[in-house]
Amino acid sequence: MTMTPGELQDQEATLDVLNNELAARLARQSDSLGKIDTKAVFLIGFAATAAQFLATHKHHVVLAYLAFAAYALALLAGVQTFRVADHKDLEPRQLLVAHVRSPKSQVLIELAATRASIFEENQRRHQRKARYWSASLWLLVGGLALSTAALLLHT
Repeated sequence: MTMTPGELQDQEATLDVLNNELAARLARQSDSLGKIDTKAVFLIGFAATAAQFLATHKHHVVLAYLAFAAYALALLAGVQTFRVADHKDLEPRQLLVAHVRSPKSQVLIELAATRASIFEENQRRHQRKARYWSASLWLLVGGLALSTAALLLHT
């Protein structure tokens, strides 16, 4: 959608509102990405601790090995959560150089478009991180169930 300079200037207040909302949404998205990382750290620590606990107690061998495999996969999935942790954001210098002499309405529309694009890219990363975290959680739950059975059924 191309607007004339006059149309852009007429939409300045609307562009301000849109930019403020997009900035707030990017901040919420960044916070959410950080929370997934924090949860992954707890899962990784719990899986490592559970594996160590199982290793130090008498256990059913086959079930224990299955539990260790589940814990190892939970750890790997947790680490994958961090691997996709790159978070895109505005490039301040690029933005400044490109728009230092532009009218406010033009800057606002470019800023809104850039923020929308960044949000979409971060959203894909967010979904991948959430899938890895979810896999890590379910593998940990499976490992705990197998550990419990291995400890109860040891011979």
